[in-house]
Amino acid sequence: MLHIVDDEAVVRDSLSWLATSRAIPARAYESGVHFLAQIGGGVFDADGDCVLLDVRMPDMNGVAVFDQLLARGLAQRMPVIFLTGHGDVPMAVDTLKRGAFDFFEKPFNDNQLMDRVQEGLANSRRAGEHAAVHARLATLSTREREVLDLILAGKMNKVVADQLGISMRTVEVHRAHIFDKMQVKTAVELAGLLK
Repeated sequence: MLHIVDDEAVVRDSLSWLATSRAIPARAYESGVHFLAQIGGGVFDADGDCVLLDVRMPDMNGVAVFDQLLARGLAQRMPVIFLTGHGDVPMAVDTLKRGAFDFFEKPFNDNQLMDRVQEGLANSRRAGEHAAVHARLATLSTREREVLDLILAGKMNKVVADQLGISMRTVEVHRAHIFDKMQVKTAVELAGLLK
């Protein structure tokens, strides 16, 4: 989902149309406050999220909105592309150093902007997949983590059992639980997921 945050209705409408022309679902917000209220729950789109954020808005400017995303730990899941009509190079450099995805000055090239939006969405998808894997890893017990490490080291069940001082049957049970929790069917899949 592309989140368009701009106080000018004409800009929101044109960016929404531009996104639609690239088959990118978009949602527009008239202010940073409205945007932050809507994403408060931290629910992400499986296809990724990206934010087009106007720098100069009343009430809460784009940099303050970006600071809120950083504080909430959302900047990786929602790459931010700043838009400004006022070339402010030091601010652009600062936001990029702090994790903004890109910075475009109005007027901008439509195709270049949408190409960057698609890259931002792809980054968001990867960050979401990474977060999902870590969430699944967190469900493993301490013993399952020990078994997992030995599986990833290429050890056979008998070797795992010997090293951990448990029965082969217990290793098989742990292995089945690990595969189930990590949503894989083979050790090769598991290794690929955790590379």
